[in-house]
Amino acid sequence: MLQYAYSQSIFMKKILVTGSLAYDFIMDYPDSFADHIIPEKIKTLSVSFDLDHLSRNFGGNAGNIAYTLAILQQDATIFSSAGKKDFGIYGKHLKKHKIVTDYINLVADDFTASAFGMTDKNNCQIWGFYPGALKKNANLSLLSLPNLSSYSYIVLAPPQDAETIIQFTREAKKTQLPYMFSPGQKIANMTSEQIKEGITGAALVLLNDYELAMINKKTGWGKMDILKKTEIFILTLGAEGSVVETKQESIQIGIVKPKKIIDPTGAGDSYIAGFLAGHANGLDLKTCGQIGATAATYTIENYGTQQHAFTLNEFKKRYTDTFGESLLM
Repeated sequence: MLQYAYSQSIFMKKILVTGSLAYDFIMDYPDSFADHIIPEKIKTLSVSFDLDHLSRNFGGNAGNIAYTLAILQQDATIFSSAGKKDFGIYGKHLKKHKIVTDYINLVADDFTASAFGMTDKNNCQIWGFYPGALKKNANLSLLSLPNLSSYSYIVLAPPQDAETIIQFTREAKKTQLPYMFSPGQKIANMTSEQIKEGITGAALVLLNDYELAMINKKTGWGKMDILKKTEIFILTLGAEGSVVETKQESIQIGIVKPKKIIDPTGAGDSYIAGFLAGHANGLDLKTCGQIGATAATYTIENYGTQQHAFTLNEFKKRYTDTFGESLLM
C-alpha cells in the first residue's frame, strides 16, 4: 500500500470540517434506471434492480473532504458524530492519515450512519441514508471547540438535518472565520430562509448545477443573487468542468481526463478539498479550481470515496501535464 510523506510544509493550514461520517455501501447497476421507470406511474413506483457489485467503504462528506485534504498535506480536523459500536475501524483509518479525530462525538447507543447507493451505466445515482449517530450532531456546538481561532477555514457540509447546518452557520459567523457553505442533497429538506441564511456571509458557496436549480426553485435566487451574498461562488458541472465566479470575474475550469471512470461518488467532496487546499493558502482562484479538478479525478478512478492515493509530487505532475502550468505548493 502507498505510504504518504507527511512532511511539515509552510503551506499546511488547519481546516475544520463539519458534516457526516458514514459507511458507504456502493452498488453498480449495469443498465439504465430510466429504462425501467415509467414517468406517468411515478406515484406508484415499484422497481427492483439486480446489482453487479457491492463494496463497503469509508464515507460521509466530512470524512471524504478531510481525507483528501490530508493527502494534500493539509491539517484536517473532523467535527461530527459516529457510532461507538462500529466506528473503530474507521477511526483507525482516519488517524493513519493524520486526520484529527479528537472532536468526533462517539455515540454509545447507535451505529455510524450508513449510505446505500446504486449507480447505473449513465452514472445516475439513487441513494438511501440511515443517519444513526449523526442525529446527535444537533447537540454539538462549534463554539465548544478549543483554539477555534487557529483554523484557517470552516467547511459546512451537511451534518444531518437542516437545523444543525444552520446552527453551525450561525456559530461560524460568530467566529468571523471564513466558511464554505455546500448544503448538497440537504437542500431538499431546507426552507428558503435557511438556504438564504447559509449563503449570506459565506466566503465560498459550492453547488452543482442540479443543486443550483433546486435553490432557484425554493428561493428564487439565481447565480447573480448568490454572488451578491458571498465572496466566491463555484458551480460544478460534472464532465463539463466547473465555473469559479466572483463579483469581478468568471473563470472556466476544465477537467482532468480520468484514466478510467470507475465511480463518481465523492468527486464533489474531493473537489472541495482540492479547492480549499489552494484557497486557504492564498493561491489564485484559477489554480484552486484546477487543484479541485485534479483531486476529483483521482476519486472517479477508484471505487469508493477514500480509496484514491497519490504523493504530492505525483499530484503536481498530473496537474502540470493537464493544465500546462507548474503547481507551487
